[in-house]
Amino acid sequence: MDCARTGDVAVANPFDDESGRFLTLVNDEGQYSLWPAHLDVPGGWRADGPEGSRQECLDRIESAWVDMRPLSLAQATAVDTE
Repeated sequence: MDCARTGDVAVANPFDDESGRFLTLVNDEGQYSLWPAHLDVPGGWRADGPEGSRQECLDRIESAWVDMRPLSLAQATAVDTE
């Protein structure tokens, strides 16, 4: 198993690194993701805001992602109810 080292602590999953730097990502469906800043942004995703601490990015996701439905479903549902 590969482990990233942060100080004297080995972190097996970079997403769990409380002292790491992260990005908030969003895709075309309006879905959000926490992403380690040292990794390349995957295709279909883009950074949404500046790099920050894990908690800063989680807070940004919580405030921005208020509707968990993919954007296409939310739009289709809105059309169906009009």
